[in-house]
Amino acid sequence: MVTGVADIGYGRQFEGWYDRLIPDDRITAEAVKGLADRHPAPEAGTLEFGVGTGRIAIPLSRSVGHVTGVDSSPEMLDALRAKLKDGGDVTPVHGDIRTYTSESRYGMVYSVCATLSCLTTPEDQRRAVRRAADLLVPGGRLVVETHNKPAILDLHEGQTRTTYFVPYPEPGTGVQTHSTLLDGGLWHCSHILYQADGTTRVGSELTRLTTPEDVDGYARAAGLEPEARMSRWDGTPYSEGAPMFMCSYVKP
Repeated sequence: MVTGVADIGYGRQFEGWYDRLIPDDRITAEAVKGLADRHPAPEAGTLEFGVGTGRIAIPLSRSVGHVTGVDSSPEMLDALRAKLKDGGDVTPVHGDIRTYTSESRYGMVYSVCATLSCLTTPEDQRRAVRRAADLLVPGGRLVVETHNKPAILDLHEGQTRTTYFVPYPEPGTGVQTHSTLLDGGLWHCSHILYQADGTTRVGSELTRLTTPEDVDGYARAAGLEPEARMSRWDGTPYSEGAPMFMCSYVKP
């Protein structure tokens, strides 16, 4: 809190191996293309809430130009700066997406990979969406991607706890997740990454399970107009069975 930016410690949990959690380049490519295709005004600028290591922002900047990326984690921003040595037009900013202010206004603000759900109260999620809305130019678009609550509940099959494993292409690698549903709509996951050299890494995260209706309500309260709900970046309509959902909103 010395910097005035509240950080939940996510970056410290996953420092050095965050990008291994999403090793499939196809997933990243689909998200980048989906965002670029939906950008109403690249010349007006682009802002990412929760930029992390720049997995999305760096390739997106090659399509739409400069991206400003805000994140509360110093560790994530250090990883982003290291990547930028190999190219990319991204400005890392240490900030809190609930309170971030700027003299600039943007054609698109986006928040992907469940950043919104890392805010574990409706009030904080509402504040972040309000901040995003205030930072849009008229006609600008907000795009949010986060966990899909109905699909997560189905994954648990009525149980409070479950464990699942996602194998990676390399032999002997993958991620095992121990998943727990908590009171108040909270979801705790501990991930164990199995690496090819036989070592493991462990990290935990706490998120709030969020629905499209939740995000629509935040957006309407912030003066935005709901536009679309999707289950994939190619425009596939929303499905309760999809693990993630994307919503887009326009500022009148």
